[in-house]
Amino acid sequence: MVELSRLSGLTATQEDVIAVLERDGGVIIEDFLSSEDLAGIKADLFPLIEQQAAGRDNFSGSHTRRLSRLFAHTRRLAKMATHPLYLPVAEHFLCRPRDVWVGDNRLSLTAGVRIGVTQAIQIGPGQAAQPLHRDDTAFMWRHPTGGREGRVQIMCAATDFSAENGGTLVIPGSHVWDDDRKPDLSEACPTVMKAGSALIFLGSTYHAGGANRTQSEYRTAVGMALDAANVRQEENMYLSLTPEEVASYPEQIQRLLGWSAGDNHMGWVEVDGQMIDPIQLLGNLDRAAIKGVGANRH
Repeated sequence: MVELSRLSGLTATQEDVIAVLERDGGVIIEDFLSSEDLAGIKADLFPLIEQQAAGRDNFSGSHTRRLSRLFAHTRRLAKMATHPLYLPVAEHFLCRPRDVWVGDNRLSLTAGVRIGVTQAIQIGPGQAAQPLHRDDTAFMWRHPTGGREGRVQIMCAATDFSAENGGTLVIPGSHVWDDDRKPDLSEACPTVMKAGSALIFLGSTYHAGGANRTQSEYRTAVGMALDAANVRQEENMYLSLTPEEVASYPEQIQRLLGWSAGDNHMGWVEVDGQMIDPIQLLGNLDRAAIKGVGANRH
């Protein structure tokens, strides 16, 4: 069985990560999170995950808990989203320019990047393997993509991942398959990594939550997707997060959460007869009203 390649989060370059993703569609980055950030994420999210009900079907998992709207629950995801081995790598795949005509002018447009979904996933004992799937199915993306991806996803291990406790199953190389080829569990390899490591994979790569065959061990991941800004965000950030919560973050995160029209002008807001970038609305909020947002979070 082919195994996922591993890179060190302490020594790998963006070029290293891109090269493995282009070849395999997925890569393990060891020591992706600092021990401090890992501890903070667990302190912020684990009490909330444990209150969640399990899913009710074989895809969401009858022994699997899920927690979304993570930017409202912890401040630690900002560093994950902008990590030098994640955001620039995602931009390489998502921000490929497209030349268009506007009147007599030939313009090169780049869609930019948005945070498409955030979710903590805890797979409990007795959970069967999830059906293999591609995450860009939501976009009705065609395959092969020709290198123009719609999503680059990350799963950070909040607990150790093993073949026995539900480590994410990945089919290396499946990102180049066409839409007629059916995936099979025999082709998938489990993600085995220590807490603090991360799996980065393309939206066109077949994967699934693994089966948890342990008696009492819970496998917990904190995941996020960076998507091309010309597709709809899977998680509705405008209802999941209040404007005050979004405004409490740095501008880079505000834009990643969707409060930006971008160069392709998607997401503008009409104010006083003008089509403006929604980031201006956040700038007009009363800062005193948001001063305490997240004050008790880390």
